[in-house]
Amino acid sequence: MTSERSPEALPLVFDRPLAIVGGGTVDGALLRELAAKGVALVGADGGADTIDAAGLLPDAIIGDLDSLTNRADWESRTRVIHIPEQVTTDFQKALYSTEAPVTLALGMTGKRLDHTLAALSAVLQYSPERRLMLVDEVDVALAVTGLIAFEAGVRERVSIHPLVPIRFRRSTGLFYPMDGLLLEPGGLIGTSNEGVGGRIEVEPEDETPWLLILRKERLRDLLGD
Repeated sequence: MTSERSPEALPLVFDRPLAIVGGGTVDGALLRELAAKGVALVGADGGADTIDAAGLLPDAIIGDLDSLTNRADWESRTRVIHIPEQVTTDFQKALYSTEAPVTLALGMTGKRLDHTLAALSAVLQYSPERRLMLVDEVDVALAVTGLIAFEAGVRERVSIHPLVPIRFRRSTGLFYPMDGLLLEPGGLIGTSNEGVGGRIEVEPEDETPWLLILRKERLRDLLGD
């Protein structure tokens, strides 16, 4: 069940949340929980082995397949999409080859710094057109464009990280207000802010993407479960 990249075959369209899994550290129990909730699983190349290690079968495997073990066996069990171009990462290949209402990325950060930086670059590239969340062992980072509102507890950590320079119009519910602040890499950033309890609103001046970073336990809230 192999396929090359073609307009007829791609993108794969999912009508439910999608988790793209890479070869970094991934919580197998979390993967099983997501699968039990109906989240689709796609392995970004060798990320398929991570899914397999959790006792699950990916809906598809996408990538240049240079790190996938036992490709022939995978081809007998699920759809394997070989994209040989070397201009993009396997995460990017999986992103441009799929559509979903919400996309989680697991195993894309940690282990190697260059992979983490590449994942952040992909989030910046694709977040204007799809809802993306990076999940690691500790945090979930939601790519945001525009205003966001959510509930947070007293002193709950709320980090706001600029992917590119971005100015915020206002905020409510944060210990350190964001009103009028310009955040930018290499300058002022908004890590380790805190909620004062209750509703938080953060509104930038435009649709520039930025990251909202919360503890991983908030993933269920962000997914709407």
